[in-house]
Order: sequence, then structure tokens, then C-alpha cells
Amino acid sequence: MDAPGSMIARLFDRASGETMIAIAGIPCATVMNAADVERIIEAVEDELEAFVPPESLRSYA
Repeated sequence: MDAPGSMIARLFDRASGETMIAIAGIPCATVMNAADVERIIEAVEDELEAFVPPESLRSYA
């Protein structure tokens, strides 16, 4: 969690340790029901679908 009511989801490259994408401001709470978790997963999936990798990473695809 980056704040009491939000979190940051980060996708790391294990080889370099570099953050490939970070999604900030995802609403959350310390206790969440299944629908809340599903909403977070959907938000992350939406961001990943919209992600356009830098030119230097496109050779890995």
C-alpha cells in the first residue's frame, strides 16, 4: 500500500530488477472482499493491455 486507501502494483524484470510498469492509485483497504480483489485484478489487467513497451524491450517479444 502506498497510502491508507490505495496501492501501487509493480511488474519487475527479474533479470535486471528494473520496474517495467507501475500502476499507482489502485483503491484498496486493509480488509477486502472477493469483489474488491477482482476489481484490483481487472484494473491491473486493463493497464497491462494498454501498456506499450519501450523500443528497447520490443526485441524480447
